[in-house]
Amino acid sequence: MTTADVDSERPNGRPGHGQADGFEVFRDDWGIPHLKAGDALALARAQGHNAALDRAWQLETERHRVLGTTAAYLGAEALDWDRFARRARLADTARRCYERLTPGTAAWVRAYVDGVNAGLAEGAARTPEFAAAGLVPGRWEPWTPLGVWLSTHILFAGFPTKLWREEVARRLGDGRATLFATDGPGTSGSNGWLLTGARTTTGAPVIAGDPHRFIEDPGVYQQIRLACPEFDVVGLAVPGVPGIAHFGHAGGVAWAITNAMADYQDLYREQARRTADGGVEALGPDGWYRVHAHTETVEVAGGEAETVEVVETDRGPVIIGDVHDEPPGDEAPDAPVISLRYPPRVTGDLGFDVLPALLRARTVADLDTALDGWVEPVNVVLAADTTGATLHRVAGHVPVRPHENRLRVVPAHDPAYAWSEGAEPTPRTEVDTATGTAVMANERGLAAPLGIEFAPPHRADRIRELLGTPPGAGARRPTDTPQGTRGLTGPPWSAGDMAAVHTDTRLASSRQLLSLLAWAPDLGPDAERLRDRLLRWDRHMDADSTDATLYSRLRADVVHRLAGHPALRPVTGDADPWRSPAYPPLFRPWLAAVPRIGYALETLLTVGLLPYEERLAIVAASAEAVAANHDAPLPWGEVHRVAPWQALPGATPEEVWPGLAGDHDCVLSTSSVPGITDLFARGPAARYVWDLARREDSLWVVPFGASGVPGSAHHRDQSELWASGRLAPVTTDWNLLHRTEESTTMTTTPDPTASTVPALRPAVHEQKVEGFGVVRLVPVDPAADAGLLHGWVTQERARFWGMADHTREQVQEIYAFVDSLSTHHAYLALRDGVPAALFQTYEPDADPVGECYDVQPGDFGIHLLIAPAEGAVKGYTDALLTAFIGYVFSDPAHLRVVVEPDARNEKALARMVRVGFELGPEIEKPEKTARLAFLSRTVALGLV
Repeated sequence: MTTADVDSERPNGRPGHGQADGFEVFRDDWGIPHLKAGDALALARAQGHNAALDRAWQLETERHRVLGTTAAYLGAEALDWDRFARRARLADTARRCYERLTPGTAAWVRAYVDGVNAGLAEGAARTPEFAAAGLVPGRWEPWTPLGVWLSTHILFAGFPTKLWREEVARRLGDGRATLFATDGPGTSGSNGWLLTGARTTTGAPVIAGDPHRFIEDPGVYQQIRLACPEFDVVGLAVPGVPGIAHFGHAGGVAWAITNAMADYQDLYREQARRTADGGVEALGPDGWYRVHAHTETVEVAGGEAETVEVVETDRGPVIIGDVHDEPPGDEAPDAPVISLRYPPRVTGDLGFDVLPALLRARTVADLDTALDGWVEPVNVVLAADTTGATLHRVAGHVPVRPHENRLRVVPAHDPAYAWSEGAEPTPRTEVDTATGTAVMANERGLAAPLGIEFAPPHRADRIRELLGTPPGAGARRPTDTPQGTRGLTGPPWSAGDMAAVHTDTRLASSRQLLSLLAWAPDLGPDAERLRDRLLRWDRHMDADSTDATLYSRLRADVVHRLAGHPALRPVTGDADPWRSPAYPPLFRPWLAAVPRIGYALETLLTVGLLPYEERLAIVAASAEAVAANHDAPLPWGEVHRVAPWQALPGATPEEVWPGLAGDHDCVLSTSSVPGITDLFARGPAARYVWDLARREDSLWVVPFGASGVPGSAHHRDQSELWASGRLAPVTTDWNLLHRTEESTTMTTTPDPTASTVPALRPAVHEQKVEGFGVVRLVPVDPAADAGLLHGWVTQERARFWGMADHTREQVQEIYAFVDSLSTHHAYLALRDGVPAALFQTYEPDADPVGECYDVQPGDFGIHLLIAPAEGAVKGYTDALLTAFIGYVFSDPAHLRVVVEPDARNEKALARMVRVGFELGPEIEKPEKTARLAFLSRTVALGLV
């Protein structure tokens, strides 16, 4: 690299740019953001601001997933997740973890959130999904990014698989609990490999791979560059989370991860009962004890709100089952009460202090030290630096507990299954100097001491096989030469050669089925021809292969015949565990028998579940059935199309999603579900190649594009690259990038007091009310809020407010007048960002009410109008009153609250008495006969 190259890559290499008080946004030809700022905090704000502009819909969807409020705008189909998020206490755990961050990390995360909040309104205005869903953007809290990380990975370790094993053991016997053990439908895997300098054309290491996750639209990873004087890192960020966690290249050091397949979350079978006062008790090692319990209401668009009871025992939050008057006990397996114990809930640590340290890493040693603090998900890490040093280790927190905890649901009251202090040691190894390679593909390898189920070894073995040959000798190249890469360069590998590994389609797991097919007896003529064709097939799941489609047909038929076999009947058909009402629908993907059989097919056709002759007979019958279908198979890429998850399904109904080569056990792991569908929902969520010789020779691609905004030029412009196995170049020269108008000098969050979005205004008070949510009081904007307030005050239920016949303009005029006064104030109360009430304050001696009674020093008047959601949650108004009282008495000068509801409003008066107000006399006002009521500071301090 020349001096000119170095200068062009430096964040401040371009005169006049990178000012310390702001940030700049550059984009390459693919619209990928390159952010430059004067310090790390300004850069964090820039990253948050950019995420809000490019991924507003995705960010807000993730925020609502953390809160368990997605059904409020997506409808009943999102209710299952919301129940789980509430019961698992994801938001509360994120708050706990945020409170334990070091001050420097907390400031860094807050800066990111400041950027999100500053850009969210603009980003939402660009994105049509908000209007389609009737959603307005809310406000991100400092802990929200931790919640996004937690909700994204809470199911990553696949704890629901323990429910499946429990059902298999109960129905087939304890010895069969792991019969279906393989990389199942709910887990996520990846490929990753490292070549030392001895194996590359440049003499410097290369790291490459692809994370296999559920494909989402917009994509789960965002290509980005973060540059300031302290560091300059390119990589794949998670929208909603600051920094670059999993895949990054910092110039001097690069890193990548795969899922270690470790088991670090436990399920406990609880015995719980209702107490006489409505509380909950659970049975622990020392007997019955009272546990935390409260109710929350989940709003549902187009449907009735649902009340969810949140219960947490000493093990963790209850996520399955309801508490009844008497515990069902172990003798009632169809009505279990099961709690989830997961490390961040126990320790209050999500590992976020690692993220800024990764950005600052200069060497493998720096990176290794930072990763000692990693928590979850538990990963296998490969890293290398420009000195040639390498790293191959596991990072993450795996609790110390009995082996049985990893395998099954265990009894909560038995102390034998408790967690011990500390964490399991994380294994590490040296990169193999003999081969100059290291491979990680979720197989039972380095992380074996930490888990139960791992991916079959096929992907890892195939990658090692490919890397052990000259580039291209054992692999298929993409149809076209990848953009930004060179041709094959001989036995040493270059960065451009990595695409041949990424796109390999050899399906090694087909061996056992084809072996049985070869020996299948007494086949008819059509089935014989089918057998001959498939035995000549090269076992590559290529997109243009009709043999691959034919194999998929045979495999699917075998899966269904196995599902119908008497040996598996206790877990299939009407007995299929996914049909059980004992488990929430959210966990059905882990409990469905046919997908389990499909993914474990190689094992089931090999081990002694069925005698060899029966396996032969099943395959023979399937061959006859498939051969009898004379419809010519389409090319695999015609039927094997991506089916991405979208928060608003059908938002682009005219879109035809691309078809790809590959399959579940290929290196190009595009996971169809054998026996269910040839479509795939899991696959490469990104591909990357990190070149330690010249970072500008690195490569990357994502499934769709850099932008999450439909209609954007960069919304789908990488789709063809991704589908064909090609990659885009990583551009690092600032002179080749395009400076955009998004650049700003935002040293602090711009004052949003004039924002039309209430959630984006600064709060005068914020308070978390247990079991209810976070209440924020923000000033009323008369113009922006007139429509909202008019809708509230003109309802019959608000008749005592005295504005039933007012027009929208009259309501706006009234609150414009209130806004002009220094003694009277109007606020919107927001519950988790959603308007929930109108709260007004006034000084009695400056109000007509002061003429009707003897005003005392320290008196402070309030008015309260609850939004139409009142009654949807038990204790809704009382919860809001808790926050209002907390606000009023946060000022020591306020000694007594004064209210004067309409004397006919018996409901309001009763509520006031219930929370501690003392009723005073009736008074005559021009608009009503009112009843005074007073709440003293002394009484109130016992309420908040």
